[in-house]
Amino acid sequence: MRHGKKNNHLGRTSTHRKALLSNMATSLILNKRIATTVAKAKELRKYVEPLITRSKTDSTHSRRTVFSYLQNKESVHMLFSEVAEKIATRPGGYTRILRTGTRLGDNSDMCIIELVDYNDNYTKSSVTKTKTRRSRRGGKTTEGAVTEVVEAKDKTAKTEVKETPKIEVQKPEIEKEKDSE
Repeated sequence: MRHGKKNNHLGRTSTHRKALLSNMATSLILNKRIATTVAKAKELRKYVEPLITRSKTDSTHSRRTVFSYLQNKESVHMLFSEVAEKIATRPGGYTRILRTGTRLGDNSDMCIIELVDYNDNYTKSSVTKTKTRRSRRGGKTTEGAVTEVVEAKDKTAKTEVKETPKIEVQKPEIEKEKDSE
């Protein structure tokens, strides 16, 4: 039984696992998206999200704490300058895991882990599209009243609205033969 054993060791020693997660977190911060296995991505999420939360407060203590995990000055600088600005209002959930299928060699589950605010496909755009309604009928004018606006030649006169009468289309009835057995 594995009661209370929540860490996936990923088949590595503790030092190898720490180095792996540190390098993957650095790559994620610098590149904003990396492709990896699902097991590694789930462990990386638990590793990197507290570091991103720590980057919301820009102090010497938090920078040193994050540097002790990442061991890379460029990624720490990127995390505290660029990433922290984008996630300042987000209460949590800074990463997203998108499954991409299986790897050809060993059939392991693969995925893409990315920082949420850097994917433009999922974020709401500021430009709103006008909604257009489409119907299967194609705008037939034979049913319903059609209104025409006729403008008078004189500008002082009001425009007149004429309603054309409703045209009814008679459909031929198709007789269905019923099989009685």
